[in-house]
Amino acid sequence: MSLPCSDCFTDLLCSEDSSEIFSAESPECSSDLESPAFIEESIASFIEDERNFVPGFDYLSRFQSRSLDASAREESVAWILKVQAYYSFQPLTAYLSVNYLDRFLYSRPLPQTKGWPMQLLSVACLSLAAKMEEALVPSLLDLQVEGAKYIFEPRTIRRMELLVLSVLDWRLRSVTPFSFLDFFACKLDSSSTYIGFLISRAKEIILSNMQEASFLEYWPSSIAAAAILCAANEIPKLSLVNPELAESWCDGLSKEKIISCYQLMQDLVLDNSRRKPPKVLPLLRVTIRARMRSSDSSSSPTSSSSSSPSSYKRRKLNNCLWVDDDKGNSERGAKERF
Repeated sequence: MSLPCSDCFTDLLCSEDSSEIFSAESPECSSDLESPAFIEESIASFIEDERNFVPGFDYLSRFQSRSLDASAREESVAWILKVQAYYSFQPLTAYLSVNYLDRFLYSRPLPQTKGWPMQLLSVACLSLAAKMEEALVPSLLDLQVEGAKYIFEPRTIRRMELLVLSVLDWRLRSVTPFSFLDFFACKLDSSSTYIGFLISRAKEIILSNMQEASFLEYWPSSIAAAAILCAANEIPKLSLVNPELAESWCDGLSKEKIISCYQLMQDLVLDNSRRKPPKVLPLLRVTIRARMRSSDSSSSPTSSSSSSPSSYKRRKLNNCLWVDDDKGNSERGAKERF
């Protein structure tokens, strides 16, 4: 004898009274969630947990010893920022992308620091971050814009995403400098007059400095405090704030780290002309696979060898499109699969 569906799933239903759920009255806990004590407790927990969402302490030294290529990382970050601007992604999306990339490189170095492996990792990290933060996410093919040197098939990117998730132990909801900005801005500007500017300007400063490997020495809370202080320098009424006072904003902050990060950030903000512009990679168009196959099949070895040097050659390598540059040079090797 069959039972009605309503009887079958009675054990799965919540026991709350529907009148309580749909009541117009606010929950009792809402005031507690907005209380200063609860907010400070949340910030303190972020400071305690932030060490779990950054690379190890010796990550920066690997770039300094050249066991990792700082220029390759800089190019990847520059490309991520271009795509973030192209699609108007949130600043947090770009930061999370770089955070995933750094944590992955610390735990599992790539077989080669330049070329298609680094590009594939960058695309996978940006895709994961966009899925975490954006309401509308471009397709995996459309995501590969703004000078992507290699165009990867979606299935290849999805495999790389799974590898990144495995290496990061699926911990994508990271503690970042953006977790602290609102709180620190309120601490600096108790009148709330300039909070909007402080937060938006601090976000710009953080993104503009992500390519600089030196900031890998600092944890998110220190970067956030330094960015708020740098933003305050652009407001006459707040420009005289003593950076040493930032330590009092919350328990667990390091005065030395904040001041050191603040000084480094100030140098870069005040003199951006010293920084070299990111290397612009050749802009490629995403072509339909069927069209490429037909063009490849119709071309003979003789015709391909007689083509102009500026034409692009396409080859398959590890399920990705291998594209030579316009000088006919190609990076060969890196046969190891992920």
